[in-house]
Amino acid sequence: MRAITMDSFGGPDVLRWSEVADPVPAAGEIVIDITATALNRADTLQRQGLYPPPPGSSEILGLECSGVVSVVGADVDGWEVGQEVCALLAGGGYAERVAVPAEQVMYIPAGIDLTTAAALPEAACTLWSNLVMRADLSAGDVLLVHGGAGGLGTMAIQIGVALGCTVAVTAGSTAKLALCEELGATILVNYHEEDFVERVREATGGHGADVALDVMGAVYLDRNVDVLAHDGRLAVIGIQGGTVAELDLRKLMARRGAVIATNLRSRPVRGRGSKAEIVAAVQQDLWPLVEAGSVVPTIGTTRPIHEAARVHADSADGTAPGGKVLLTVR
Repeated sequence: MRAITMDSFGGPDVLRWSEVADPVPAAGEIVIDITATALNRADTLQRQGLYPPPPGSSEILGLECSGVVSVVGADVDGWEVGQEVCALLAGGGYAERVAVPAEQVMYIPAGIDLTTAAALPEAACTLWSNLVMRADLSAGDVLLVHGGAGGLGTMAIQIGVALGCTVAVTAGSTAKLALCEELGATILVNYHEEDFVERVREATGGHGADVALDVMGAVYLDRNVDVLAHDGRLAVIGIQGGTVAELDLRKLMARRGAVIATNLRSRPVRGRGSKAEIVAAVQQDLWPLVEAGSVVPTIGTTRPIHEAARVHADSADGTAPGGKVLLTVR
């Protein structure tokens, strides 16, 4: 098969469309002939040597895909050759085929085409596990989404709206805030021009955010605690702004607040806190919202997989549009 490979770590120019060995499924795995995959920040970090895949996982980039089952390994029930599916991956999505544990494979919600389905697994599993399974996002809550116009942010907005929440967002341009507003966000903060703590508190009558979803990490930690409502929960799912910061526990205790930080890629396949648990919950509870049209992936652009280097370059210089970026293989 062919796949995007790297001879070394570095900039987008290290990415090559090359021939590699076909995947062979182990017991409990299936092989998917990939139709499309999607760009995630983890891909750009791995390209730079900053985010290695878990031990035993594919070295090929790509944390999600959609496609057609082509091989069913031993000890697999419930999947058949020819089925259209999408899957959460630990790696291997930037390729023509991938072997994946059956527990990480999902049916495609009704109304979603095979290519678009590639935008679902990573965002859906990340957001549902953090917002609902960990942070207990509920109707009536105020949800603050940082980076609201991105692939994760656009879906987080829709989940919040579908669950009956008031959604606040931060983004860096008028166009991106307009996209967030179209999706249902009602508190819009341009982080170049406004302080999100002041704006969210003002817009909520001093209440603040019951749940804050953060991709920045250290640089936003103190201000995210400031924006929390009483009994508020901060869910950290990214560290674009660093990994180490000082936490004022007195402020956190005064708000009866909680800081939650999780990583999806390194979770075990099976068992407590596993990918299997999250995938099952997503199909049971989130897919009905997708099928109802309440939560759908927002696609920014679609490019062929052999243009992966260009896609990574656009992502790095900020020229990529809001929403998810898809890479088509077939």
